[in-house]
Amino acid sequence: MLKIRCKNCGKELTNSTKLQVCGCPNMMTLIEDKITANDLSQVVILSSSKYSGKKQSVFSTTELEYQESRKNRKIKKLDFEVK
Repeated sequence: MLKIRCKNCGKELTNSTKLQVCGCPNMMTLIEDKITANDLSQVVILSSSKYSGKKQSVFSTTELEYQESRKNRKIKKLDFEVK
């Protein structure tokens, strides 16, 4: 859940599928996870669940261990005689 505040007018907006506008001359708008404004330095992000914390991996722990073991394996070198 994304929650932002305009420093000019002090209006707080939370994300939804509808377009939301603060209405002051800064014209801060929020739709889903996109933030726009005339001056973005006047916008404060209060809470954001999408960007906070650790990203969750798509792979399970066994798949990650397998990939690590594959990464650390040795490459067998073959010697060929050239005639």
